[in-house]
Amino acid sequence: MTDNRKTTVPGASVGADAVQSSDKITTNIITNSDKQINLQAAKKSNNFGLNTVSMTELYDTVYPPRRPIVNDLLYSGTYLFVGAPKVGKSFFMGQLAYHVAMGLPLWEYEVHQGTVLYLALEDDYARLQRRLSRMFGVEETSNLYFATQAKSVSEGLDQQLEGFIREHPDVRLIIIDTLQKVREIGGDRYSYASDYEIVTKLKTFSDRYGICLLVVHHTRKMEAEDSFDMISGTNGLLGAADGAFIMQKKRRTDNTALLDIVGRDQPDQELTLEFDRERCVWEFQGAETELSRASTLPRASRFSTSSSVMSCRMSLSTSFNSFLFSFITVTPLLWMFLGGKREFISISFCMFWVSLLHNSYQATF
Repeated sequence: MTDNRKTTVPGASVGADAVQSSDKITTNIITNSDKQINLQAAKKSNNFGLNTVSMTELYDTVYPPRRPIVNDLLYSGTYLFVGAPKVGKSFFMGQLAYHVAMGLPLWEYEVHQGTVLYLALEDDYARLQRRLSRMFGVEETSNLYFATQAKSVSEGLDQQLEGFIREHPDVRLIIIDTLQKVREIGGDRYSYASDYEIVTKLKTFSDRYGICLLVVHHTRKMEAEDSFDMISGTNGLLGAADGAFIMQKKRRTDNTALLDIVGRDQPDQELTLEFDRERCVWEFQGAETELSRASTLPRASRFSTSSSVMSCRMSLSTSFNSFLFSFITVTPLLWMFLGGKREFISISFCMFWVSLLHNSYQATF
């Protein structure tokens, strides 16, 4: 009688029983940077399920850099663009979106062309038409798309964006204007945990597809010494984001604005912009990086210290010279009054030591 029972084919076990290769792979290269930019070259342990990578593996793996959207300004990831209402954020968003879609340099910064989706959730199509025609005339582009309605993050925004990316695989930039229009409605929506969670969800999406999500947000009314402390909400927003832009004016009617930029993949800097009210575009006036600020501060500090020392020396020298003049003037009177040499010699000896101490003080500086 034939035994029809199924048997298991013996095979090599995974773990200590398997023969390990003694050859060490020294270099791993991650090439699919467009969709897997933030994934780690890690191995999963069967014992505790934690993805780990050793320092040696970390050093031996070649990770691709983040995709630049605008060199030295904007890269793939999730960024906040924050400013007071009516400060000119929408005009800046339209200008940035147009330049990326057309591949035109933004001032002196190189731009990498790609499809752009602009979720103008506080506008309608008629207002967008008037604004863009004032900014760019009749020079349109088919790589720039607009939507005035979208779901919230908790109701399926990621699915809507995924559908758009499937139809337009060359997407580089998606602008969400504003954050308030896509965030969940709840009692704890202004808590640190809620702020951190919503930006983390957006960042997970942007890292998955290697694109940039630029999220427009508002500042709070209360002033702060650090401009990034003026972001409406908690520190959870900035903490989870890859970077942030803060646009500020001294007065709402001013044409000049300062744009402070911080990020994980670009240098911290401050741009000075001028708004052209005829063309409704922002013009570049200058830039200052943290490196240039740091290099100028020590010189100013040294100049201030040197000036203080020089002023002190001049004051002491003037006072001492005045004292010597007075001493020389009253010496004959002292001689006549004291009527003897012993007291006069004692006073002269004291003045000698005062003069010696004064010269030693000057030599110290």
